[in-house]
Amino acid sequence: MLIIPIKEGENIDRALKRFKRKFDKTGAKRQLQNRKQFTKPSVERRAQIQKAQYIQRLRDQENI
Repeated sequence: MLIIPIKEGENIDRALKRFKRKFDKTGAKRQLQNRKQFTKPSVERRAQIQKAQYIQRLRDQENI
């Protein structure tokens, strides 16, 4: 559970923005999205390999 202390005289919009930032850092939203639908381990592994290949291609282009 996230607790965001609100300082005396602090704007509620600013406190809400701090809450949203903290919520994003915890990764709870991404975890909920992943739990919505089951993906086979082979599909996850393939996606991970494709992402690694893409990043490697970008780094290779940068070094050329």
